[in-house]
Amino acid sequence: MTPDVPQAPNRVDAARWGDLVARYAWADADKLDAYTFSVITGTTESEVIRAFGGDPGASRLMTFAETVDEQAAHPNEDYGLLRVVSADRHVIAIERGFHGSIPEIARRASAEGGEFFSVYRSVNARYQVMHALDGRVDGMFDPFELEDAAWMDPEPQVPEWAEGVAFHMETLCAESFALMERTMGAAVDPGWMDTALRTILLASPSELFGQSEAAWLP
Repeated sequence: MTPDVPQAPNRVDAARWGDLVARYAWADADKLDAYTFSVITGTTESEVIRAFGGDPGASRLMTFAETVDEQAAHPNEDYGLLRVVSADRHVIAIERGFHGSIPEIARRASAEGGEFFSVYRSVNARYQVMHALDGRVDGMFDPFELEDAAWMDPEPQVPEWAEGVAFHMETLCAESFALMERTMGAAVDPGWMDTALRTILLASPSELFGQSEAAWLP
């Protein structure tokens, strides 16, 4: 009898992939017009908070809707709130903002042997997925631009961890979350949106990085 051979962590069969995408249908809902979800391993909640530019000692409990309302009350400020939750060996960071889409944040959060993956969606219909390992970003792209990749000549190159994924406009975000779970081995629970989680006010990118353009480059 031939023993089962474990699949590589960035490979799943077609049926399993379809189930993953279906699980994240909520991510394409119009009511969630902007967010960044980041999954980090090899570190703690407090270390993640520091990497994102927050003070771990100044946290409170808030739902996603509450952070949206509070940020809306500061329209003329760069006012970002980060919610964090731990699940097994992963820390999940949730924003209606963009800190988790910044390469320098990914480098800091994954330093010293950690791993980082984020999914970003903006109110202007911009999308991004990014992966970092041990303080180095090894892939970052807009999945919308890859929707027609199979018909392009030459076909765009994607990171090894994204090989085999076909993105479709109607399920673009769900496929991005499925890719994150396939890569990191962590499922994102939509129930966290309505759960009051540890929440921290973040320093603005200009405070964290000054005028440095390098922070935004992979």
